[in-house]
Amino acid sequence: MIYLLYKNFQMKHVSILVPETAVMGTISDPRYFFTAANQFLEASGKPALFQVQLVGARKEIRLSNSLFSVHTDALLQDVKKTDLIIIPPVSGDISVALELNKDLLPWIKEHYQNGAELASLCIGAFLLASTGLLKEKQCSTHWLHAATFRAMFPDVELVDGSIITDEQGIYSSGGASSYWNLLLYLLEKYTSRDIAILASKYFAIDIDRDSQAAFMMFNGQKDHEDTEIKKAQQFIEANYQDKITVDQLADLCAVGRRSFERRFKKATRNTVVEYIQRVKIEAAKRSFESSRRNISEVMFDIGYTDTKAFRDVFKKITGLTPIEYRNKYNKQAVAG
Repeated sequence: MIYLLYKNFQMKHVSILVPETAVMGTISDPRYFFTAANQFLEASGKPALFQVQLVGARKEIRLSNSLFSVHTDALLQDVKKTDLIIIPPVSGDISVALELNKDLLPWIKEHYQNGAELASLCIGAFLLASTGLLKEKQCSTHWLHAATFRAMFPDVELVDGSIITDEQGIYSSGGASSYWNLLLYLLEKYTSRDIAILASKYFAIDIDRDSQAAFMMFNGQKDHEDTEIKKAQQFIEANYQDKITVDQLADLCAVGRRSFERRFKKATRNTVVEYIQRVKIEAAKRSFESSRRNISEVMFDIGYTDTKAFRDVFKKITGLTPIEYRNKYNKQAVAG
């Protein structure tokens, strides 16, 4: 009777890849997570569901400049069938890491075509995208590496600020520790909400966090060669407190308005208005983090006079209200 608790119960084989230059914690954490999930299931009277293996091209893989040594449970060729492949992030130079791990790509593609699901953690998305399986699909990765990812994989729809994407059996997570949210998401999908909640409490994870927007830092997209647009960006960043118009910026660059707007969007992936908003909100964030200025003072400092407009734009960009953001990142302001 107990097996009826799962539809078509069958042990799920989870393969955690161990790439060259992998981040150590993102290998040990998923293994611990799914092993603990089995214990939660058994404690609640259900059968264990996950068979977890570390899989690699070699039996021993040294990481972090040989500081750690990972002994895989199985070599690539030993895995005949698997249900889920976890792809951890790699470290160091991305291009070098992808070259070192190119032999993993055919294996990943073969198992996906044979029914396995794939889950990339943080910048493991680079390795996943290198298979070609993400073409014209959505994906998330660490916000800091978004520009590099778009340049390398222009045919992949990178979702800014997203914690989790789920498309056709391919999953991805946002930056750094947000992979825990993807693990919870997969656990709920494979078991139940109750088990996922239990795991979230055990690992102290916010189960419904769905955005990394509050952690993103906007530095302006300047990885382009349009010198006139860079000039406009620099002007915005130096004068964000003032009212800046598109016509003013177009005149500054000696470019017609329509051409200027088109070139600005192409270079920065933001409209002019969006870019100005993001520069203003980044300045507001820094003020909330480091000063005791109240919401109205910060709002006026960055050139807003409408409280509702400021609040709406701030929440749209960060996922938090100005008060929530200040309370989250400035303990002195809260205490005061």
